[in-house]
Amino acid sequence: MPCCSAFIIVVVLCICQGGSFPRGKADDNDQDYPVAFYSKDEKDAGDAARCAPCSPELCSDAQGCAAGLVLDSCGCCFDCGNVEGQLCDLDSVSSFYGLCGRDLECRVDLSDLSHGEIPEPRCVCVSQDAVCGSDGQTYENICQFQEAASSSKGLRVDSKGPCQTVPHIKLPPQNATNTLGSSIIFLCEIAAFPMAQVQWRKDGDDIILPGDDPHISVQSRGGPLKFELSSWLQIEGVAPGDAGDYHCVANNELGTVSALASLRLLVQDVDPPLAHVNITEHTEEYYDYY
Repeated sequence: MPCCSAFIIVVVLCICQGGSFPRGKADDNDQDYPVAFYSKDEKDAGDAARCAPCSPELCSDAQGCAAGLVLDSCGCCFDCGNVEGQLCDLDSVSSFYGLCGRDLECRVDLSDLSHGEIPEPRCVCVSQDAVCGSDGQTYENICQFQEAASSSKGLRVDSKGPCQTVPHIKLPPQNATNTLGSSIIFLCEIAAFPMAQVQWRKDGDDIILPGDDPHISVQSRGGPLKFELSSWLQIEGVAPGDAGDYHCVANNELGTVSALASLRLLVQDVDPPLAHVNITEHTEEYYDYY
């Protein structure tokens, strides 16, 4: 019993003095340090965790931060900010996913609710206006430009808006080998600003497809990305005369580019004719046998 009594006395003394237990309530003499929540469970329980006194000289040097620097959960050291599309914390405290970097804000996309999914907060660029880099590349927004600039020294914004360029075929049509009567689709994706016009032509033929040919059709639409155009050439019920080279031609006021794909046809195997049989000889052998 004496041992137990001594243990109880020690515990009581520790509680009265304060600060001996983790997350103990500070007295009036304590300094004001930033307070942060370290996990979602602690938030829900309302149990705050006290940060250690800030010592900037002990902070690690965050490097290679594509979205710039943000303060950590204690407001003392700098961490890498989250990039566009990355999960983030909606409040101003980096307690779980982290905070968004410069020119980014944490948003919840409520359109996910229509698909039966649980919406999650993600970093979204505050501006969706394209910029033209000094490398001649078009960046969809300033955030994507800054990601590229973090790993490319000397990269700068050349102008607002997309770069004006000759059309560039990002995905040329692919060669195909098919059989008679089947269908084939050629796809061509072009990036350009100003927007390009696309035509399909067959090698050695000046007619712009589809012309008046009912079994050939052409469709085009914007995308898949900004300032891009996708075009399809479809041939239904391939005939012998469809074999050849097909050209995807894109042009705008700055120039013209083209790419081609070849269509080759397979000749289907035909059953060989029956071998000639000399009926007379076999008949004679049949009667000779008897």
